[in-house]
Amino acid sequence: MNHSTVENLSLEDRVRDLGLLFLRLSAAAFLLVVHGLPKLLDFNHQLTLIEDPFHLGAQLTLTLAIFAEVLCPLLIAAGIFVRLACLPILFLLLVALLAVHPEWTLEQGQFGWLLLIIFTTVLIAGPGRLALNTRFNGAVRYV
Repeated sequence: MNHSTVENLSLEDRVRDLGLLFLRLSAAAFLLVVHGLPKLLDFNHQLTLIEDPFHLGAQLTLTLAIFAEVLCPLLIAAGIFVRLACLPILFLLLVALLAVHPEWTLEQGQFGWLLLIIFTTVLIAGPGRLALNTRFNGAVRYV
C-alpha cells in the first residue's frame, strides 16, 4: 500500500483494518499458546493423548494438528495466505467438535465453537490492509 493510498482511507476503513488485525493476532496467539505450543513442545507425551478419528496413526494425526495449530496461526498473524491458513484450523475444529467429542454439550464445547466462529470470520473478512499479503500481486493477495 503506497503513501497516497493510506491518505485516502477513511477513518472507518482504518478502524476496520485495526479490528481485523486485532482479531487475527489475538485469535492466532490464543490458538498457538493454548493448543499448538503444548503439542509441539511435548510431542512424545501428546502422542499418548491425541485422538485418531481417521486412523491415520497418532504421529501423523499429531503432526497435522501441529500444522493447524502452530504454522497456520503464525501465517494468520503475519497476514500471509490468511484465508488458506484458516481452512486447516476450521477442519481441525470441526473434527474435534463433531467426530472426537460429539457427546459435548454446547457449554462443554464453547471454546471450540468460539474459535470456529472467529476463524470463520477471518476466512470471510480476510486479513484487512494491515497484513503482509498486501505486498503480493494477483490472486495470491486474496488467499
